[in-house]
Amino acid sequence: MSEDGPGKELLRATPGLGRIAALTGVRLAGEAAKAYGRTVLRVARATTRELPAAPAEQAPRPRATPDSSAAALRRRGEELLRESADIRIDQDSHPAYMRILDALAPDEGRILRFLAGHGAQPSVDVRSGLPFASELRAQGLTMIAEEAGCRHAERVYAYLNNLHRLGLVWFLREPLRDAARYQVLEAQPEVVEALKGGGRTGRTVRRSIVLTPFGEDFCATCLPPAPA
Repeated sequence: MSEDGPGKELLRATPGLGRIAALTGVRLAGEAAKAYGRTVLRVARATTRELPAAPAEQAPRPRATPDSSAAALRRRGEELLRESADIRIDQDSHPAYMRILDALAPDEGRILRFLAGHGAQPSVDVRSGLPFASELRAQGLTMIAEEAGCRHAERVYAYLNNLHRLGLVWFLREPLRDAARYQVLEAQPEVVEALKGGGRTGRTVRRSIVLTPFGEDFCATCLPPAPA
């Protein structure tokens, strides 16, 4: 067999075989990439199907409110008048007293009992400036919290505002007849500080705080008297 036989033909064919192998490798790599992509997509879809759906946010339920239509109010008014004419129904206290008790702080009960036992109490406003162009420096200063034995005397103004809101106390513009009762109050640090802030024109305006008739009945009905 001569050297120009099959061996030489194989050498000539080698570059072509390399191209075929390269193309085959590219095709196989492309097919592998496509297969991998299809596999990833199937796994993602299966995972999505298996995940539980997120619970839908529930809208807050509306609060149940009593019927306040005109017809409902009229029916309630008619029922009230029927009860007033029924001699078998005897209410020994105001129906609002239970709700008022629920709306009171313990210190407010102390204030009410103190007012019921000791009557009207002095309070002062502090103003500065000319009489017809004055500026309010402090309002409703009082010693009620200390004298009633409140645990949180710093909350006295919130307490008094709540008692006024409930119709239990009045803030009167008229002073007490006994002017001597204001002397101790006007010597308190809170009043003295407000007067200093008003400068040379600082002055006190005397007021008073009393139980309303409704408040007097509430105290007589609901609160025990102070221990002797």
